[in-house]
This record gives sequence, structure tokens and C-alpha cells, in this order.
Amino acid sequence: MSIRIGVYPGTFDPITLGHMDIIRRGAKLVDRLVIGVTTNISKSPMFTDEERLDMVRRECAGVDADVVVTGFNSLLMDFAEQQGATMIVRGIRGVTDFEYEYQLTGMNRQLNDRVDTVFLMADVALQPIASRLVKEIALYGGAIHKFVSPKVCEEVMERVERIGRKGD
Repeated sequence: MSIRIGVYPGTFDPITLGHMDIIRRGAKLVDRLVIGVTTNISKSPMFTDEERLDMVRRECAGVDADVVVTGFNSLLMDFAEQQGATMIVRGIRGVTDFEYEYQLTGMNRQLNDRVDTVFLMADVALQPIASRLVKEIALYGGAIHKFVSPKVCEEVMERVERIGRKGD
């Protein structure tokens, strides 16, 4: 009997409560959920690859499911194939996310039609949360505790102190 494996990819810079919602719900759809932590070359991460991997592993430790956290630096469909995945799990916050993800899914299907993409709508209370906005709020001295776990909040604020706040 084969197990159903899904991949939830992202930069997770930092991991938010919205990400955790998708992880918990996505893990219910598969026997094993592989969290693929990658560096998006079009983004400037606040945390290193290793820091993000450690952060995601720690945050996922309490998830009651078979969740594996690993880094990757390749095409998503190649990574999914390497993991034995038949499903990509993606979180959608709104129409803008859907339009981008719809295009990405079409391209991914051209690369590997053996892997399907499943979209999960973010919980209504968590829909506005985006890592990019969390970082921006923190860099301008705003409170981010409603968007990330206490430990992630602490790590983001420590990083902001090290690199310097905007407007100072």
C-alpha cells in the first residue's frame, strides 16, 4: 500500500499563523506532508535558509501528523517527484493569490502532469497575513504578535534590532 504524499512549498520568511493553518489542514489530506522550504530568487529573505528550516521545524513540532520539513533549491515539480508526492498544497488568501497560483499550476502541469495542486482557502481571520507584510510591519516598529507565534515574533524582532528599523 502506497502512502499519499503532499508538498507544501514556500519561503516561510518568517512562518506565519496563516502558514500553520494551511499546514494543519493540508496534513489531513495526505499521509505525509513535506514542507519544502526554498529561497525564492525574487525575494530578499530576512532569515537564512538554515534559520528558516529550524524555525519551520520548531513550529511544526506540535502538529499531530506526519510532517517532514526539508529544504530544496530546484523546480517545485522536480522536488515533488523526488519526494514521491502526488499533490502540491497551496494556500490562497484572495483573488490575487488565486490568479498567480492558477498560472503557476498551469505551468507546473506542463512540467509534470502526475502531480496535482490543491488550493486551501486561508481561514478568514488569517487571510490578510503575508510574510512580506509581517516583515514590513516589524521593520517599521509595528506589533506583529497577532500574525506569528510568540517565538517567531521574538526572532523577527531580534533580527530587526540587528539590521535596524526603517525610519530610524
